Amino acid sequence: MSLEQARQLVQSKQYAEAESIYLSLLNKDVSNEAGITDSRKNEQESCLLELGSLYATTHDKAKLREFIPHSTAYMLQFAKSKTAKVLRTLIERFGEVPGSLDDQIYVCQKSIEFAKKEKRQFLKHSLSIKLATLYYQKTQYKDSLDLINSLLKEFKKLDDKPSLVDVHLLEAKVYHKLRNLTKAKGASTASRTSANSIYCPTATVAELDLMSGILHCEDQDYKTAFSYFFESFENFHHLSTHNSYDSACRVLKYMLLSKIMLNLISDVNNILNAKYTKETYQSRDIDAMSAIAEAYNSRSLLQFNAALRQYKEELMGDELIRSHFNALYDTLLESNLCKLIEPFECVEVSHISKMIGLDARQVEGKLSQMILDKVFFGVLDQGKGWLYIYDTPHQDATYDSALELVGELDKVVDQLFEKASVLY
Repeated sequence: MSLEQARQLVQSKQYAEAESIYLSLLNKDVSNEAGITDSRKNEQESCLLELGSLYATTHDKAKLREFIPHSTAYMLQFAKSKTAKVLRTLIERFGEVPGSLDDQIYVCQKSIEFAKKEKRQFLKHSLSIKLATLYYQKTQYKDSLDLINSLLKEFKKLDDKPSLVDVHLLEAKVYHKLRNLTKAKGASTASRTSANSIYCPTATVAELDLMSGILHCEDQDYKTAFSYFFESFENFHHLSTHNSYDSACRVLKYMLLSKIMLNLISDVNNILNAKYTKETYQSRDIDAMSAIAEAYNSRSLLQFNAALRQYKEELMGDELIRSHFNALYDTLLESNLCKLIEPFECVEVSHISKMIGLDARQVEGKLSQMILDKVFFGVLDQGKGWLYIYDTPHQDATYDSALELVGELDKVVDQLFEKASVLY
């Protein structure tokens, strides 16, 4: 039995046989710990990593939950840096198994206990950041913030800039989810300040830009948000990690959202027709944003609602897009009503409601609001259910000029009166 045999079995998808070989190789000469050679340590390291990958490939979360805490017994023979690398790699591979958040939290907690017991501070810190991230993904925001606050105190004492970048970025994400945008911006700024003084990995820079873009989007500064999203997309596009494609697709959606909110539909079409979009990022998410852009350009509420129904999961499943679509719906409703009433001088409200496909009361309420906001000029006759539309009045500049002239003459008269009173 050898590693090569196990690898061949994995390639031929004979996972059960491969697993038994890996386990037998791990347990070989387990009693003779004192005389373990470097080649034996390397073999054990390969067995641990490859067996963890096998369990991740087969989505066997029960075995991974048991295997990772048990694997720390073998890692005691490794150098500290190698132990940290192997343990973190196994936990990262666990993240590829769907529906395993609770198990990942359990494994992280057990691994932190191991790190504390062996007094390995660096490993404990990196695993604590991972645990705080898992709490955030599980929506256990209080647990995540408690862990973040304790980590920030330790990292500030150590002046550990790379860790401060990661923890402040995670803090910004948690506060954004809690809708505390002031603290989210503060944490994002702190993360970027720490990042400016060190070299950051491409993935971290992409996450920083994404978070900055989201916060500018919340402030309705879509132009600045787009520039951050574009930088983030460029970085994710050039990464080759297991989730970089999904992240790039998500950021591309936000880029399209920014352009739609700015009513720059021509820019949306340019992005959709770009080479990288057509060749790499064709998906239902992008199709959904394309349908929304088309509906917005046509000022058609029916098309907008049809797109929402067709791509409900892709659009309503994203919190940022969902929150902005409420404002987009109102804007589109106004735009659609303006388009429908353009040809008329007098029209029944019931006729407008049939054309737009909404309840007459809702349409009447919106028209009243638009008249008060001076979106258009008109009068609602609620007794007859009619809407009278007037032309936009043009203010005569003569009146303004006359008022300005009278004001200047008044100043001249006042000055003459003051000078005349000095003479007497």
